[in-house]
Amino acid sequence: MRRILAVLALVASSFVVVPASADDCAGVKLVVDFTAFGGGVETGCAAGDPATGLAALKDAGFPYTFVPRRPGLVCQIKLLPNPCTMPTTSAYWSYWHATPGGAWTYSTSGAGTYDPAPGTVEGWSFGAGAAPGATP
Repeated sequence: MRRILAVLALVASSFVVVPASADDCAGVKLVVDFTAFGGGVETGCAAGDPATGLAALKDAGFPYTFVPRRPGLVCQIKLLPNPCTMPTTSAYWSYWHATPGGAWTYSTSGAGTYDPAPGTVEGWSFGAGAAPGATP
């Protein structure tokens, strides 16, 4: 009996629970382009139906901050840029929408008021307003 229990314990401990990847997203997929900072393009998944673009960003694992004294204007995502500086026409976080495999569309709504639908893709890119460097 002890051998059976030992074998069962060994088998049970060999299973690892892996969270769903952004490719398997049952919600809103996020694409955040950090190439302006020497990084790459990162993806995440906001499960379910987040109420706003900002909720989707946070729920997908991308913490953000606002420009000081300008609530609603995203200044940093994952603490970049550091330090947080006042956005200019050549350096700001631009916000995008797409359907999977489609083309990016620049958002005409703020991320605090836009309600992304499950199954869509949200994009963020730092720079002069260029779309994220990845296919939605």
